[in-house]
Amino acid sequence: MRWLWLFLLPLAAMADDEVTICYNYGCGVKATVVFDMVQLERIHDLFADVSSPQSERGSIQLAIGLMERIAGKQTPTHNDKGGNLADDGVDGRMDCIDHAHNTTAYLQLLDRHEWLQFHQVLAPVKRAPYLVDDHWGARIEEKDNHAQYVVDSWFFDNGEPAAIFPLQDWLDGAKPHG
Repeated sequence: MRWLWLFLLPLAAMADDEVTICYNYGCGVKATVVFDMVQLERIHDLFADVSSPQSERGSIQLAIGLMERIAGKQTPTHNDKGGNLADDGVDGRMDCIDHAHNTTAYLQLLDRHEWLQFHQVLAPVKRAPYLVDDHWGARIEEKDNHAQYVVDSWFFDNGEPAAIFPLQDWLDGAKPHG
């Protein structure tokens, strides 16, 4: 009977999990997204070979894209296009406030499952290059050297890997090439 407990223990650690996301600009609509055991295992697999902060950031980029695709099957966020113009007025559209909230929620799920070895999740951060053009992003920090990074999925269509920038570069207006 003791061996049965050893078999069931990993399954218990991988129970369904959920996060609250938002969309339709400024977190106008909130929804609960459930990640089942199979989906969580797919996300976990992205972190299997992480051996450094750099490789973990690469896994985070991919995980955010995957989690957005999963959320897009449960909500209208599959309609979200990069930026704010290509999906104006469409149900499921997301501005940077929505993306910062959702990406932070996804990062917190990764942290709850202890899949982040080298980073901790911080509160979202805002840059304000112009008075009317604030931009928000999720934020992580390396545990060892406290270097901060912004995880920004706003630039891309739903389900694409997120961009990650050193915090100061992002505050200075960094955006993906191309």
